[in-house]
Amino acid sequence: MSKSAITVTVKLFAAYQEAFEMPELVLELPEGTPVEAVCDRLIAERPELAKWRDVTRFGINLIFVEPDTLLQDGDEVVLIPPVSGG
Repeated sequence: MSKSAITVTVKLFAAYQEAFEMPELVLELPEGTPVEAVCDRLIAERPELAKWRDVTRFGINLIFVEPDTLLQDGDEVVLIPPVSGG
C-alpha cells in the first residue's frame, strides 16, 4: 500500500529565508516524513545551507520538537538556525 502525501507549510528564517528569498514554502511530502527531512530537502536544493544542518532547531505548530518527529498533513514547520546579534 503506498503512502499518501501530506502538505506542510515551511516558515523560513535567517539563512534559510536568505537562500530561498521568500518567507515560506509549501511542500508535499510522503506521509510518515520526519521533520528533519524537510531540512535535508532544503539543503539538497540550496547546498550552501549544509553548514546549518547540525545546529538548526525544528518547530511544528509553534512547539519545538525533536528532529525525528513525524509530520502530519497541514503542519506548519519552522526551521530555526542560530541567529547572530548585530
